Amino acid sequence: MLTEFEIQAISLSLKVAFSAVSFSLPLAIFTAWLLARGNFYAKPLLDAIVHLPLVLPPVVIGYLLLIGFSQQGIIGAWMIKYLSVDISFSWQGAALASAIVAFPLMVRAIKLSIEAVDNKLEQAASTLGANPFRVFFTITLPLIVPGILSGVILAFARSLGEFGATITFVSNIPELTRTIPLAMYSFIQTPGAEQQALRLCLIAIGIALIALIGSYSLEQKMRRTIAHQH
Repeated sequence: MLTEFEIQAISLSLKVAFSAVSFSLPLAIFTAWLLARGNFYAKPLLDAIVHLPLVLPPVVIGYLLLIGFSQQGIIGAWMIKYLSVDISFSWQGAALASAIVAFPLMVRAIKLSIEAVDNKLEQAASTLGANPFRVFFTITLPLIVPGILSGVILAFARSLGEFGATITFVSNIPELTRTIPLAMYSFIQTPGAEQQALRLCLIAIGIALIALIGSYSLEQKMRRTIAHQH
């Protein structure tokens, strides 16, 4: 039987992961399109910046967020002054940290999907008078839905497991920022709480497996649907 503490950690983790994915998806699609179809001088630099969270220690990302978005940070102080919004030491801050860490996975999956789309289809639509926005929304976007779905699930699973950036940026506060990984960390540090840590471990594995298997099944179904339509 799950305790109230464990239920809070699970529900908070799901809320943070869903928010992180929802927040970053539009930007991820736009960034992936730029990297796949764009031809500009700073493209290698943009690609490097996008993938930087994959190679940086999560603690570094959390520290940079702390510098930028804390109450004394450049962005954080501005947000508090002009928007009356403070995301430091809150679940919104945890969602931002998770979104940044998971962003490269989403971009990479969508980028590969865009690169797999035949350029001739887009060129034909442009020749018939469609502007770039219409080409994207009527030709490219429907064909890359499986890639978007894969990216979303990967980012969701990564967000569920985020620890280093989260604890550095928003600390480990019960009911506010204590997600499943942080709750497990607290249980591991508490003598006699091994069973609670194991339960959360198994739940995290179960959620991730369900998400990945469901993503694979939906992706295969959508690919077959798209293939039949074309």
